[in-house]
Amino acid sequence: MANLKGYYYLFVVFILAIAMNHTAMAGEPSSRAVKGAYWPSYTCFPASAIDTSLFTHLYYAFLVPNNVSLWFDISNSTALTLWNFTSTVSGKSPPAKTLVAIGGAGADPDTFSQMASKKSWRESFIDSSIEVARKYGFDGIDLDWEFPQNSTDMENLGYLLDEWRAAVQKEANATCRSPLLLTAAVYFSVEFFLSAVVRTYPVDSINQNLDWVNAMTYDYHGSWDTTATGTLAGLFDPLSNVSTSYGLRSWIDAGLHPTKLIMGLPLYGRTWRLKDPSVNGIGAPAVGVGPGTEGVLTFSQVEAFNKANNATVVYDVDTVSTYSYSGTSWITYDDVNSTTVKIMYVKALEVRGYFFWAVNDDLDWKIPRLGEKIYMHFIKNIDN
Repeated sequence: MANLKGYYYLFVVFILAIAMNHTAMAGEPSSRAVKGAYWPSYTCFPASAIDTSLFTHLYYAFLVPNNVSLWFDISNSTALTLWNFTSTVSGKSPPAKTLVAIGGAGADPDTFSQMASKKSWRESFIDSSIEVARKYGFDGIDLDWEFPQNSTDMENLGYLLDEWRAAVQKEANATCRSPLLLTAAVYFSVEFFLSAVVRTYPVDSINQNLDWVNAMTYDYHGSWDTTATGTLAGLFDPLSNVSTSYGLRSWIDAGLHPTKLIMGLPLYGRTWRLKDPSVNGIGAPAVGVGPGTEGVLTFSQVEAFNKANNATVVYDVDTVSTYSYSGTSWITYDDVNSTTVKIMYVKALEVRGYFFWAVNDDLDWKIPRLGEKIYMHFIKNIDN
């Protein structure tokens, strides 16, 4: 019964995707699809090992500005890594566009709050970011401010984006080069509705100034939810608005053009230790994190765990997510089934594409290869 229900979901999404693509509103801009991935610069996985045929854009993660000068202090070793990344990726066949990602989850959000609060500080940050991007051969800049903390931060973010776009265009005109791409990684929803301090992104400024935003549609549940399991990145949630479908639609409903929106896909899983091995569904009681580093396993490690422990693997059609369990160990992640439906879903929404965190977490390229195949199949069918 579960398999029949799953096929039904796939069929409905497939028909919806084709229908919506053929009835897109007249006059809306068409844009090249984005199939991106972040490359953590601290990983042991070399940039030379990336299969660039599976991606259009690759992000160097991360650079962080000096918290006093708000400029970027680039050491010799970092400079070498930056050069190696851009030269390697652009030198591959086919090449992918490269963007330098600024910030990340480990960066202090107060640094960005300070930087964005004053025009002269914004100017210093903007000028330095453009200088770094050009010096090391990047095609663009990606802001990963995780996250603006209040409405003032959001207002200042709008000012920052206005001034950043103007500076990018001015630099391009002065140097007779193509303007740098300007993107940002953002919260899964346009509004921080789960927070005690509710705030909303400046959508008008984003529409005007950014090429797109990468919505981080993952990490809905994890080690911070110690008492019960949950989905890492469920497309749906029957009990709440904590889901990818809600997040993406919230951005579109707020006025963001779908061609400015990219869906995030995790190439990792989060784990729990079950309280009772016989109670093992989504929402099952838990007593802490399971296997992996702080309850995290890469997709390759998840597959190895499942095989070594003869784990039971369940594709949950109600949430469009996958989980596995063996004994007291429980893992939530995306596999080929959930990824297939998600990519069909974003095509139905006319969303521009998807990105992965992180490029080194699927050593066999199983999920990125699937994404490329499905996305290109839709484009081919629509063009015909």
